[in-house]
Amino acid sequence: MHIDIITVVPGLLESPFSHSILKRAEDKGLAKIQVINLRDYAVGKKKQVDDYAFGGGAGMVMMIEPIARCIEALQKERTYDEIIYMTPDGETFDQPMANALSLHQNLLILCGHYKGIDERVREKYITKEISIGDFVLSGGEIAAAVVADAVIRLIPGVLNDETSALTDSFQDGLLAPPVYTRPANYEGMNVPEVLLSGHEAKINDWRFEASVRRTQERRPDLLNKQENGGSDTASNEK
Repeated sequence: MHIDIITVVPGLLESPFSHSILKRAEDKGLAKIQVINLRDYAVGKKKQVDDYAFGGGAGMVMMIEPIARCIEALQKERTYDEIIYMTPDGETFDQPMANALSLHQNLLILCGHYKGIDERVREKYITKEISIGDFVLSGGEIAAAVVADAVIRLIPGVLNDETSALTDSFQDGLLAPPVYTRPANYEGMNVPEVLLSGHEAKINDWRFEASVRRTQERRPDLLNKQENGGSDTASNEK
């Protein structure tokens, strides 16, 4: 998988992609993440990428011209399955969306900043708009890192144990069950006996029941979504 991320502050993305699973994916040759500085496509001494909004109002707007030059230059190098814009009014990112995106080969993510981007960019280039929640960030870089992390970890071979991703929260519409490790007894707090039994069927039953119980307690909306046979899609990041 190849992911290109367009940003006006590339330094914000240096750390997330230099450690842990994302770094391992690059080292294994399973994913390539390229951070593109939008100012490289701006003109003039100041490399301006934003301007005042027509009609007035507070805040600056990212200009169409440098974004268009950047996207079109990148499109000459590869064909993108999706050109994604991180925005508060996008579709709320969730595990099914991460699963779907992980099947693609090339993704381009545009990080918003200031008061957002000129609407004509969205009309001409963007194929998918994503939000990571109903709140506003200073820019889309952190949100883009969230999406990249969630997607890349699903690529076969990235995790040492590929079944790990399949048992994550939300993969089956439920939260993950509680987990334990040694010691089996800590200051009188014991691990459930069934997990020490070695009986795989009973352990699986316990984990499923614990998942359902935890979901009922903490995220009953997930169970309601399953009962309704659909998913909520309209929620809302700069």
